[in-house]
Amino acid sequence: MKIIFMGTPEFSVPTLKALIDSEHEIVACYTQPDKPKGRGKKMMMPPVKQVCIEHDIPVYQPTRIRHLEHVEQFQAIKADVAVVIAYGQILPKAILEAPKYGCINIHASLLPKYRGAAPYQWAVINGEKETGITTMQMDVGMDTGDMLLKTSLPIAPDETAGSLHDKLMTLGGPLILDTLKKIEAQSITPKVQDEEQATYAPMLKKESGQIDWSCSAKTIEQLIRGLNPWPSAFSHLNGALIKLWKADADGDNTTLDVAALKPGTICDIDKKKGIGICCGEGVLYIKELQQQGKKRMNATDYLNGHVLCVGDQFDSL
Repeated sequence: MKIIFMGTPEFSVPTLKALIDSEHEIVACYTQPDKPKGRGKKMMMPPVKQVCIEHDIPVYQPTRIRHLEHVEQFQAIKADVAVVIAYGQILPKAILEAPKYGCINIHASLLPKYRGAAPYQWAVINGEKETGITTMQMDVGMDTGDMLLKTSLPIAPDETAGSLHDKLMTLGGPLILDTLKKIEAQSITPKVQDEEQATYAPMLKKESGQIDWSCSAKTIEQLIRGLNPWPSAFSHLNGALIKLWKADADGDNTTLDVAALKPGTICDIDKKKGIGICCGEGVLYIKELQQQGKKRMNATDYLNGHVLCVGDQFDSL
């Protein structure tokens, strides 16, 4: 097949490389424009563009792909199919219908659950036991198209969004190759998504990490993992912003008498267990944290350099 590849971040790269190494031909790549990054605001190209340049694949970077000149350019390529994975723009109907077999999206969830921009992050935040990858025939809706193939993956008890990202991005290549093979052989039956089972995974923002200590310890522990590495969970202690990177939820197993304490109160200081914080239900032990302007460190090292007392209060919502 002649393929237009559409993707931008590191998550898209393994799938791109799998297609490059296959019998298919990538005739063009669409990715987001270069952006300034770092303190020096140096212009940086997306990871997908770097790979395409190495393999002499033509790269297009429209700011708005729905503009007429870009739609006409896309149509003129006359590809058999477009493979889309974390591209970063909504595709108009004219783009979706241009290739012979349309546009196939590789989505990082087991659809119809977790449609939207942050599927695997929300799977961790919500305490799901598994997730996966779905290939989907794209339509004009937000991840609402007919499902083609799926592959699942268990979510480990200590899984972070970062570790899950690294696992999931290796699954897209094999699944899209299988999908394309079955499309060519006309041996695949698209399956309509069950709207009653659909859930939404909205884009994460920095304020998504603000901890509400009235939630249960388990809920907060899942939030910490789901927002690691970005945007990170945080709270404030003695006027300083504290990012929380790793924690254990003691739940109902604690022997501490915390019933009368306000959520967010430090109720235990233990260099082995960590910094115990009273929650709406149970106690959360902070294992790894980072004070604003400082490096990340484990709780033991933090306690060696900071004086904390039982009764100190983390800010709540």
